[in-house]
Amino acid sequence: MATTTLTYSVTWMPRLLSILRIVAGFMFMLHGTQKLFNFPAGEHGAAEIFSLMGLAGVLEALGGLLLILGLFTRPVAFISSGLMAVAYFMAHAPQAPLPIQNQGELAVLYCFVFLFLAVAGAGEWSLDAWRQRVAR
Repeated sequence: MATTTLTYSVTWMPRLLSILRIVAGFMFMLHGTQKLFNFPAGEHGAAEIFSLMGLAGVLEALGGLLLILGLFTRPVAFISSGLMAVAYFMAHAPQAPLPIQNQGELAVLYCFVFLFLAVAGAGEWSLDAWRQRVAR
């Protein structure tokens, strides 16, 4: 039983890590495209490109795309984690003490998912893994 569980974990962990990275990257990219192009349509419209929201949109759109591809995953995830920490403390924390009260749950969750990806890497289905296999 223990051997089967270990085999299952060794087989599926890198694949599920890839799925987590792809889904989180896609959702993050949508936040960026909404800020930059108002697509999908949002409440606030597109941000000015040379504003703080515009910079966040660029980082989210480009970072999300790179995370989907699994390219430069560790540094991109680390920067994205920092971006979400700054977003939380600038936009959400001043409103109320807890994320559930200040609508900051998503920023906190992104922050820690990206921090995890910065440590764990891209997973099996990524351009980072492909680049590593080709380099050998």
